[in-house]
Amino acid sequence: MKIIAKNKIISFGIRPLVMGILNVTPDSFSDGGRFTQHKPLNAQIKNILDNGADLIDVGGESTRPYADPVSEQEELRRVLPAITSIRAQHHSIPISIDTTKAEVAHQALNAGADIINDISALRFDPAMIQVAVAHEAPVILMHMRKTPKDMQDEPKYDDVIQEIMEFLAERISWATEHGLGRQRIIVDPGLGFGKTVVHNLTILKNLRVFKNLGYPLMVGHSRKAFIGKLLALETQERDLATAMISSWCAAQRADIIRAHDVEKTMQAVRLHEAILQTP
Repeated sequence: MKIIAKNKIISFGIRPLVMGILNVTPDSFSDGGRFTQHKPLNAQIKNILDNGADLIDVGGESTRPYADPVSEQEELRRVLPAITSIRAQHHSIPISIDTTKAEVAHQALNAGADIINDISALRFDPAMIQVAVAHEAPVILMHMRKTPKDMQDEPKYDDVIQEIMEFLAERISWATEHGLGRQRIIVDPGLGFGKTVVHNLTILKNLRVFKNLGYPLMVGHSRKAFIGKLLALETQERDLATAMISSWCAAQRADIIRAHDVEKTMQAVRLHEAILQTP
């Protein structure tokens, strides 16, 4: 399986690809404010690259529960220097822009990004599909109920797996009908976005089901609140548990794992790869 990202071909094999998270927000749930200045930003980019990330995801607007939206101009002010800095250190690593705004995606793609990571699955900005098609950029379609501001207000499902599958199938159909090529779609069940702890565990237990959609599968569990609730861990204490879940995701045939701690996640997926390749 592969996707075509502008002029890059991204292939998926035995182990999941690891997407390093670069948040340039002052209020992200995990590392808000840490990488908004030039020197720590470049150091974090180097850290992500040195630890072997396959992709980098740049976000300029926090999507934590109850987060307030930021303006288009503020988001651009945050993400464009980060993309430029990544490209200065690495010319070819695929970069995704984590945004729901079409103009942010457009300028980010012009600056060197390759993929649109849209938590709204192309629902919040009607112009986003035109940007994706014009740039020949893949889109990560994620499941989320409501918005980050209210998604955690008593989320309920009759059948969480079936409802996510139906949502993603509908968004895939809509995107392809509007010109997005099938080799430019990635799906994400949206762990932590409008889900309880039990919902998140149910998704992880049944992760392989989402492969039936026929598209690359991304999982974003890194340092999420459900880990903290289960194990009584603060945000910065969740990397070991995150890596253990990453190993489970690899066994369930996830194609991309989005992670804050690239080093530990790489160790987890490479061990899984080594086990599978042993005669």
